[in-house]
Amino acid sequence: MRRVLAWLRGDLRLADNPLVRFASPAESLLCVYVLDDAWLEDCAGLGPRIGAARLRFLWESLIALRGELLGRGSDLLVLVGDPVAEVAALVERHAIDQLRVRRDAGWEEGRAVARLAERLGSGVELWQPDSGTLLDEDDLPLPLASLPPSFSAFRRRVTRDATLPASWPAPVTLPPWPEDAPRGLPALHRISPAAADWTADARGDFCFAGGEAAGLARLDHYLWQSGAVASYKQTRNALMGSDFSTRLAPWLAHGCLSARQVHDAVRAWQATHGASDSSEWVIVELLWRDYFHWAARQEGAALYGRQRLPPVDDAFLHWCRGRTGVPLIDSAMRELFATGWLSNRARQNAASFLIFELGGDWRLGAAWFERCLVDYDAASNWGNWRYVAGVGRDRRGHRFDIPWQARRYDPEGDYVARWQPSLASQPVAQPHRLRCADVQRFPPSPGGKVPPVDP
Repeated sequence: MRRVLAWLRGDLRLADNPLVRFASPAESLLCVYVLDDAWLEDCAGLGPRIGAARLRFLWESLIALRGELLGRGSDLLVLVGDPVAEVAALVERHAIDQLRVRRDAGWEEGRAVARLAERLGSGVELWQPDSGTLLDEDDLPLPLASLPPSFSAFRRRVTRDATLPASWPAPVTLPPWPEDAPRGLPALHRISPAAADWTADARGDFCFAGGEAAGLARLDHYLWQSGAVASYKQTRNALMGSDFSTRLAPWLAHGCLSARQVHDAVRAWQATHGASDSSEWVIVELLWRDYFHWAARQEGAALYGRQRLPPVDDAFLHWCRGRTGVPLIDSAMRELFATGWLSNRARQNAASFLIFELGGDWRLGAAWFERCLVDYDAASNWGNWRYVAGVGRDRRGHRFDIPWQARRYDPEGDYVARWQPSLASQPVAQPHRLRCADVQRFPPSPGGKVPPVDP
């Protein structure tokens, strides 16, 4: 029988996880997660690549996963260091026969597996399944090299020609833990006191808790308890509230839930309540997520841009800190830093403002979002920034008319008043009129060739 090591990364769940699914018994199973110590180092003067909000959610997810593993006869080992070196040492020390690790979308993750493969002995099988997406690569209706340049074309092909596989239930039992293997995880306060002490600002209307059970509870609430899925398409562009959005992204990003689990749950809700534009739009958003994943796999290192990051300037720092003088943008950036999350509408507005009004480098914005977002994943974050900037697969650029966005999505100024209380006493819509005067301080968009859009 095989001695198996499952290198967990963005797949912190037991259900619908091929890394812990066995067609035949294994002698032992060593589940390991390695926090890359490079994530804790400063990146381009922005601080650590993984901020307090995401690190705390990650640690909650790991603690929850360990509990699920223990209940099935296994355990979890969490280390901090160079993932390649740590996993290679475990493979050698415990005479591992098979190493399992999912194929990630990120170029850095793929490069790490390639480096590890070079260090494995000839007797070690490296198995890399797809995991977490609606479709595996083998399920795609066309070769990855022929991925369409637009999401609309991808969606049409998938809808017409692909069959979405169902999710798998969690295993009842798992192979035992190797007798001489270490286990457990270090206390978070030893790694990052800021993450250990971090709590989300209550003004964000929601508190994310890591782990598979918490993700399933949120999915159940959104579908069956609140019924908010029935109005998702109408509310998804809102800025405030707990249920205007599914808010499932953090659990999907960390792999506490899989896209197939969400898809199957929505279909089950539709079987009882009937399909609608809103419930179908949740499926569309899952397809968007898949599209960004496969686009990132295809593009490799180009996803991150081909040049070294420029130095951080004052305009960028004012944007990060919510001090541009433009209330709608400043409110969004303050919410991001205080909660680790932003609505999709606020993310697009903030990205557009940095790129087209401040003339900032989109890669710095993507790096700041990587640090702050609790739901960061490489494909979606960097893919969305490329989309707004017009440097990715869609080169049109998407410059948002911020005054129009304010009038449309915060007509009473409630969002601005929440995150900038000093403006709460202003007459209705006055906070947004301040923006029209302040924006004159900023340079025009590069070349002035991208017209504003009012989506």
